[in-house]
Amino acid sequence: MACATWICQDPGARSARPKCPIPQCSNAERIDVDASRSTLDTACDRCHAHLVESTFRIAESDTVADLNTASEADAARTLSLCLDVPRWVEGVLSARPFTDVQALRHAIHHAAGPLTAEEVHRALAVHPRIGEKRDGDDAGARHASNEQSGVDISDATVEQRLRAGNLAYENQFGQVFLIRAAGRDAHAVLDALHSRLGNDPETEAVVVEHELREIAEIRATGSLGDV
Repeated sequence: MACATWICQDPGARSARPKCPIPQCSNAERIDVDASRSTLDTACDRCHAHLVESTFRIAESDTVADLNTASEADAARTLSLCLDVPRWVEGVLSARPFTDVQALRHAIHHAAGPLTAEEVHRALAVHPRIGEKRDGDDAGARHASNEQSGVDISDATVEQRLRAGNLAYENQFGQVFLIRAAGRDAHAVLDALHSRLGNDPETEAVVVEHELREIAEIRATGSLGDV
């Protein structure tokens, strides 16, 4: 089975082939390649990045359409898996229909703001410690597992540092350390953890709410977006 991809070529080569429509890559041409070959040509990273971005936008558009057309009960269940705060869920639902993914993101970041201490406590209750798996195999557990997939704790030193950092944070702030783990590796998480241990409670409360909303955005849209 063959698939199509875009790769950079000599502008004089295969001149009969249609040109790549990506403006940044005037020398690219469409060619058919065997599916067993890599579809990423390192000479054309911009084309690859454009295709990946387009894929995310299609997925995001589908998400917006699904939320717009879902029943209120189904949409509420979906949103509660993103951020388990009923007042926030109601606020996001009230913004339907979303014109596009940016409208959805705006609702996610501005609904029910600021969250109360009780709401934050409720939201944090469903999040496992960084470096640990949440029990069960429900949708929430799968979200958490996917988000932490880049945090590699196979290195014993990294695992020990995360364990010690989690404990220090919990002793200082009385709650689990929460960070948007998607798109971050273990070292980035550890750096953020070390930095946030220097926060006062009021500053940390603002950071935690920001992280909760970033996680909600990723879960609701299916991509990192601008976070």
